[in-house]
This record gives sequence, structure tokens and C-alpha cells, in this order.
Amino acid sequence: MATKITIIGAGSVGATMAYTLSLETLATEIVLIDINNKKADGEALDILQSTAYRDPIDIKAGTYQDAAGSNIVIITSGMPRKPGMTRLDLAKTNVNIIRDIASQIAPVCPYAKYIIVSNPVDILTYVFMKESGIPESQIIGSGTQLDTARLRSLLAEELSISQKNVHAYIFGEHGDSSFVPWSVAHIAGIPIPEYYEVYNPNPQYKYDEAHIIDYVRKSGSLVIAEKGATFYAVTVAVIKLCRILLSSDNAVTTVSTMLHGEYGIRDVCLSISCMIGPKGVSKRIQLHLTDEEIAKLQASAAKLRELLDQIYAD
Repeated sequence: MATKITIIGAGSVGATMAYTLSLETLATEIVLIDINNKKADGEALDILQSTAYRDPIDIKAGTYQDAAGSNIVIITSGMPRKPGMTRLDLAKTNVNIIRDIASQIAPVCPYAKYIIVSNPVDILTYVFMKESGIPESQIIGSGTQLDTARLRSLLAEELSISQKNVHAYIFGEHGDSSFVPWSVAHIAGIPIPEYYEVYNPNPQYKYDEAHIIDYVRKSGSLVIAEKGATFYAVTVAVIKLCRILLSSDNAVTTVSTMLHGEYGIRDVCLSISCMIGPKGVSKRIQLHLTDEEIAKLQASAAKLRELLDQIYAD
């Protein structure tokens, strides 16, 4: 069956996603759209030539009209944070970009599933929902998919265990108010503190909640300081979402979506466990969190709500 995926934004993240998708069998057609047409053309040509030894796949740069019929639209466009920019400055700049994109892509792809990757992702997911007119179930913010990948990577490394056996998540915003709900985290059914204490073959690593969440929150900044941008890990996280959206069954994972009273939170997009699949977001799953964890989630929502109020006040 023909499957079309459009990526808006041909920078490091968008181009890496297009290339990675070209190695997979998820899509039969990939469209790259960017305000810099030459950049999109060059990336598309380079990727297309790299597919010479695989089954045929159509890869091209195009316009919003070329996105018509897309099953999935991935939005990576946005400005990176520059020296001297406040979080609000960055948000306002990228909100204007996402509004422009929404006005052009929504009429062309009203039935596509949308994955918002641009930052601040929770804010932009909210704005895209409000501005596009696309049903909420079709819109997913990549949210803490990347943060969760970083968490599981660290735990797997310290515990010398396959990441497939690590069942732990990051909730809240994709940012400094994110947190680990440890009450529902485990290694193959064993609470993580117990696994560190009893089963860890690396005694130099101790269970340290502060160290773990600090690692997750600072990983992006560390990579950016070392190489200028992050794009490999976020690409794998988003490809996972594409795979789920194109599958026949649902899966539970953490994505950013609008809350409607879950955990006492409304009118904010942030990451909790959600059931997603071929119909998009079908359910928001409320885990049995502790009172302290619910308070952390509500604090994260309040931080996002404050930023949204500042944006919409102008």
C-alpha cells in the first residue's frame, strides 16, 4: 500500500528524518518542504541518490500542494534559541512560524496525522491544534519521546540491561519541569530502586533520582555544545511514532497532547501516557501516580499555561 510522509523543515532534524525514513519500508513517498527551496532540493537529491540499492521509493522536494494525500506530516521547522533570547522570545518566534505552516498545510492535508517536533514542542502542539482546525486526535507532539529515550538509555547503560526491558517514562513538558514518575517505573517488573540494589552488576552506579533526571534534562544542551545540534535520537523517536501510526494496532507511549481534566489539568498540551495508533490519539491513560507525582505534573502544566497566557496576551 502506498504511504506518503511529508516533512516540513529540511534542516538537520528534518533531513535526518527523511534520510532515515528512506532506509525504512514505512513510506513509498517522502516530500521535503522548506522555506529555503534550494536546501530542500539538495537534501532530496542527496537522499534519493542514496536509495539506488533499495526497492524504489519516491523522494522529492516540493510545496505545500505537493503534500496532498500525505498519511503523516512531520513539522520540524523553527528557529533555534540564540544567545540573549528568552524562552518567551523563542516561543513567540516559533509560534508565528507554526501559525503560518498551519494555515497552509491544514487545507491540503485535512486527514493526515501530524507530528509536531519543533520547539517549544508542547506550546507549538497547542497552537497548531488551535490554529489548524485539525481534530486533536490527529495531532501529536513528540513531547517526551526523546526524553524517555534518554532516560532508558542511561538506565540500560548503568544496569547493563537491554533497553527493551526498561519500562520508565518522562512526563510533563519537554523541558526543565519534566520528571520521572518512579512509582510506575520498573525493569522487567522489578522496581528500579530494587533493581539497582539487588540485581545491578555495576555496583559503582547507585540509584540516584536527582542524577538521572539531571542527565535527561541536560543531554540536549550537552550534545548541542559538543556538535551544534541534536538530530539522531529525536529522529529515532519520531520514526517510532510513525511506525505506530501506520500499524494495525494501538500502542501506549508518551506524547504531548491536549488534556481535558486528566490529573486535574485542562487546556494545556504536555506528555502523559497515551494510546495511539492508526486513528491517532485514541485515549489518554491515567496511571496511578502518587500525590507528589501529580503535583509535579500540575506544576509542569502551570508553567506551560503561564507561557501560553503570555503568548496569547499579545
